[in-house]
Amino acid sequence: MRIIRRLNIIGEFFRFLWEQKLYWMIPMMVIIVAVIVISLLGQTTAVGPFIYTLF
Repeated sequence: MRIIRRLNIIGEFFRFLWEQKLYWMIPMMVIIVAVIVISLLGQTTAVGPFIYTLF
């Protein structure tokens, strides 16, 4: 339930950026979200050693 709520917040944020014509911020936010997801996967799963080889 909390994950769905958080995804809704992210979706609303991107919709806000699109409506306000802040297109240049969308790639930056996508990269930030990707880095957060990679860091969380690296800390909590067995995927960690494979993620560390990327860097």
